[in-house]
Amino acid sequence: MGPTGIYNPSHPIDSLGLSQTRSVAYNLEEAALVQAAIARGEGDLAAGGALVVQTGQHTGRSPKDKFVVREAFVLDSIWWENNPPMAPESFDLLRADMLAHLGVKDLFVQDLYCGADPSHRISVRFVNELAWHMLFIRNMMRRPSREELISFAPEWTVINAPSFQADPSRHGCRSETIIAISFERKTILIGGTSYAGENKKSIFSIMNYLLPGKDVMPMHCSANHAAGDPSDSAVFFGLSGTGKTTLSADPNRILIGDDEHGWTDDGVFNFEGGCYAKTINLSAKSEPEIYATTSMFGSVLENVVMDPSTRDLDFDDGSLTQNTRVCYPMHFIPNASDTARGGVPKNLFMLTCDAFGVLPPIARLNPAQAMYHFLSGFTAKVAGTEKGVTEPEPTFSTCFGAPFMPRRPEIYGELLRQKIAEHGVTCWLVSTGWTGGAYGVGQRMPIRVTRALLTAALDGSLNSAEFRHDANFGFDVPVEVEGVSGPILNPRQTWADPQAYDAQAEKLVKMFADNFAQYENSVSEDVLQAALKAA
Repeated sequence: MGPTGIYNPSHPIDSLGLSQTRSVAYNLEEAALVQAAIARGEGDLAAGGALVVQTGQHTGRSPKDKFVVREAFVLDSIWWENNPPMAPESFDLLRADMLAHLGVKDLFVQDLYCGADPSHRISVRFVNELAWHMLFIRNMMRRPSREELISFAPEWTVINAPSFQADPSRHGCRSETIIAISFERKTILIGGTSYAGENKKSIFSIMNYLLPGKDVMPMHCSANHAAGDPSDSAVFFGLSGTGKTTLSADPNRILIGDDEHGWTDDGVFNFEGGCYAKTINLSAKSEPEIYATTSMFGSVLENVVMDPSTRDLDFDDGSLTQNTRVCYPMHFIPNASDTARGGVPKNLFMLTCDAFGVLPPIARLNPAQAMYHFLSGFTAKVAGTEKGVTEPEPTFSTCFGAPFMPRRPEIYGELLRQKIAEHGVTCWLVSTGWTGGAYGVGQRMPIRVTRALLTAALDGSLNSAEFRHDANFGFDVPVEVEGVSGPILNPRQTWADPQAYDAQAEKLVKMFADNFAQYENSVSEDVLQAALKAA
């Protein structure tokens, strides 16, 4: 079979050294990709029309298997402690072996953009042996017009061979799974994993490296803006499980995006063209917009359990993984932005799931405190979610996305602080974790409380509330908010034993201080003072 779909004949896949491959399908649209995936045994249709797939042993990312090629171009700018180096000759050998592996297979190609702002987007060619991966990335990236495809010239290339297994002794890596990035060659190699999220996250790492050099802040966050007023935008930082996707999908506001954005002097723009939402325990009542996408043709459901007879979906079944997901294009959400862009943020929220029950449901941060909590990137694992976890465990992921940060975290933190100060952005720390005690004793923060507090922050009324000074972290906490009971705003008052709260708070503050010690010699004095007040 010859090439199919629209593509620029001056940039064929043959240029990669894949001229012997059996067939190449360029830029197939959704129906053709779904048809190919089912015909090839890659997935099945659910009752509602979504494609259901399984990712095998890899049901999440493999951050320890990600490497950056040690090249002169990036030698002095990569955060090597967080991005293990790979020798250039190892990368070249890996590339040759991967291309030889793919050279006897049917391949799929998608030419796509990353970035809704034409001034800062990059053009990317994705090459893969799985049709469903191409449907996934077509949903997640931004699609060129038919006219743009005819002249599409890829700046970056992602070559993904899930069935390829790397050889640590031969390729200079850690295991059979590999994600290798070469900034000089503008190539990303992915092998040994069928988890499709590696496709998009690898490109975000590229954006996170390139944009600071253009004075653009890359952010692992969701974003929305007021209905009818794109200038009134807000961003929501947060690690997995903190509510980043759920809280930004507010039916009363317009969704800009749910995962990755850039912040320029003109405003924020989404990197993506779709959403990648968790589905474990998903319900039509709690998250109607996301739930509806699971019955739409073109959506991809990863590791969601399906009845083989009725093809009905069971979102409460986590037997394959707790990290079940749905991937869908942005236009499947009724209140999604057509442009995926908004104005300079007026409010910035840092979301954390505090399973220790110490942090208040909302607190106001000054710019130095915002940088402190941004560099900390705190959330907590709870007992039962992972083998061996018997009590809450802290997770500190700097910039709320350490695995995707190629540069030193202080660079992102300082850029964020500058933009907050320059534009007078109001910053908030929001805990969606436990109240009335730690996990196992207290209860999860009611989502109605979180939404009420976010609404008050977004409409400006929260700024006029009375605030108290938090003795543990030094930030300001509202004393009373309309529609929210007073005790829940002061976590100490929700504990049956206030002294037990004090002991837990002292423990958490020390965890923050121990983690932040790594940044003490590289932050400004006011941020250091914010850290000392928290300690």
